[in-house]
Amino acid sequence: MSGHSKWHNIQKTKGAQDAKRAQAFTKIAREMIVAVKEGGSADPANNSRLATIITKARAANMPNDNIKRTLEKAAGAGAGDSYESITYEGYGPSGVAVIVETMTDNRNRTASNIRHHFDKYGGNMGASGCVAWSFDQKGVLVIDNEDGDYEEDAVMEDALEAGAADFEAEESVFTVYTEPDDFNAVADELTKKGYSFVSAQVEMVPQNYTKLEKEEDRVNMQKMLDILEEDDDVQNVWHNWEDAE
Repeated sequence: MSGHSKWHNIQKTKGAQDAKRAQAFTKIAREMIVAVKEGGSADPANNSRLATIITKARAANMPNDNIKRTLEKAAGAGAGDSYESITYEGYGPSGVAVIVETMTDNRNRTASNIRHHFDKYGGNMGASGCVAWSFDQKGVLVIDNEDGDYEEDAVMEDALEAGAADFEAEESVFTVYTEPDDFNAVADELTKKGYSFVSAQVEMVPQNYTKLEKEEDRVNMQKMLDILEEDDDVQNVWHNWEDAE
């Protein structure tokens, strides 16, 4: 089965973003606007990247009215013209691999801020490609089963029939993995079968993990993740810290 950070642990590392729902919605809306600009259509049926982001938005409980308003704005002339996507890579304490995906209208500001966030907590920003080789891009759909409504075998069968590449059951969640290009189709099929997702997006999944033995390193790593998540220019942060809390 695929190696992936524990869902609940990921939730903890994303706490700063999750606690500020309005900020999270703003970031998703920005992704939608750029997806429309680059894909040339505000119709998810004709824009696969946009469809992926809408699935992510719904999993994040972004209201339909917000999604509709964002798409209307995105369809307007010039929307999203000033934003560009830039990915930064580097290392946290004790060599934890970190990928930071940003969307910015000022690359100098963003680069300076991201470098500062790395440096402040004992990490360092590296060259492009320095850690990306150790991650795989995968569609990741997380189904909550805290109430025990689903049988593992049935969910796995449904997921594989829908075209999933892999399936993982742990604690109270099921994680469905897809090839990036299959994400929308698998998400649609599982939605038709009545499943809803607590997280749904294309992620950078680490091939291996790093444990931090020192308490100081664990504290600094968490602070680094928190400050990165709080940065308005940051869309996603991926890392291979195994025991994130």
